[in-house]
Order: sequence, then C-alpha cells, then structure tokens
Amino acid sequence: MEPSSIKKYAAETLGTFVLTLFGCGSAAIGGAALGPVGIALAFGLSIVAMAFVIGNVSGCHINPAVSLGLFMDKRLSGKDLIGYWVAQFVGGIVAAAVLALIISLCDLGGVAATGLGCNGYDAASSIGLTAVGAALVEIVLTCIFVLSVLGSTADAKTAPFAGIIIGLTLTFVHVMGIPLTGTSVNPARSFGPALVMAFNGDATALSQVWVFIAAPLVGAALAALVWKAFKAKEPKEA
Repeated sequence: MEPSSIKKYAAETLGTFVLTLFGCGSAAIGGAALGPVGIALAFGLSIVAMAFVIGNVSGCHINPAVSLGLFMDKRLSGKDLIGYWVAQFVGGIVAAAVLALIISLCDLGGVAATGLGCNGYDAASSIGLTAVGAALVEIVLTCIFVLSVLGSTADAKTAPFAGIIIGLTLTFVHVMGIPLTGTSVNPARSFGPALVMAFNGDATALSQVWVFIAAPLVGAALAALVWKAFKAKEPKEA
C-alpha cells in the first residue's frame, strides 16, 4: 500500500472517530441537557473541525455514504472507496468503544442507562417511527446531506468554505432527524455504537442497524444521480 493511501485511510479513521465520539457522546452523556439542537451542533462542528484538519489529506469524507456519492461522481476510485469504508467503520467502532469506557468511568449508571447515541425505529425511536418511516427519513436526509457535499466541493469558489457548508447542513439535518431516528446519514457512525451496545448486552440497535447502513447508501446514490442531472451541460444553441 502506498504511503499516500495509508495517510488517507488513517485520516478517515481519525475523522470518523472524532465525529462518532463527540456526536454520539453528546447524545449519550448530555442528551437531555443539550437537546436536539445541541447534539446536532456537536455533529456539525465535528465536521467543520475535521475538514480543516484532514480535508487536504483525504477530503474528509468520514462517512461511507459521502464516499459512495463521490465515487459515483467519479471523484473517488473503487480502490479508495473500499479503503475509505474500512477506515470509516474502524473509526466508528473504536470511538464507540472509547465512549463506552468513558461512560463506565462516570457515575451515570453505565452504558445501559445512557446508551451510545444509537439509531433506531419502533420502540427505539422517541416518537415510534416505523422501520419503513426510518428508511424513508434516512434516504431523504442523506440525499440532502450528500448533495451539499457534492455541490460545495465541485466549484473552486465554494470549495474553501465546503467544511462550513457541510457542517451546517449536517447540523440542520440532525435537528429534524434526531426525534425520528436519532439521525444516522452515516453507516459507520451507526454501526460502531450498535456493535458496542450489543457487547454490553443490548442487541436492539445492532438488529436494526441494517436500515441505517442501507438507507444512507441509497440516499447517497440518489444524491449522485440528482447531482448528475443538475450539472449536465446545457445543449449548445444552433
């Protein structure tokens, strides 16, 4: 593996770690006090921070859905798509494990009491959203989020501000999505906490996580198709 590839994959691992730790950590530890807006800001600001840290190294995807959208837009190779996915899932799992350790060292009643910021539907949704509803919500929210990535990074005029644009978009997506599903729009961010929760005796999130892997990927693919239609060249006048 080339040194440049190792740097990119390491950057994606770090970025996904930070996003998952601070975003899910805010939901698990400070959820009641912070509310949806506070948690949404934690996720959005994580993107902004990491964009300025690893943006020039890996592009700061830190989300398998984003990587898929850029792959479909021919801005990422198939080899890097797989490498990014592996790195992102590793980052999400390690972050969830670290979060569980932090919670275990606090007087909060343990992971069973706080959760790990997992996503869910039916009884695991704060408003009882069905599995079909959760899939629909995640497809729509991810599509909007990935569109913001594709659009803000495609033009030299907006690229310098892409991290802020993407972070703000992730924030408003979370504001709506948190009461519905806890907001995934990111398979790696969902899988890590679900897996660690299962190791702590609650497999509910892990049994439902397929929705939060499949739906964001569908949303990303839809975003790539919409973006392709938007950026299609106008036919030349005769």
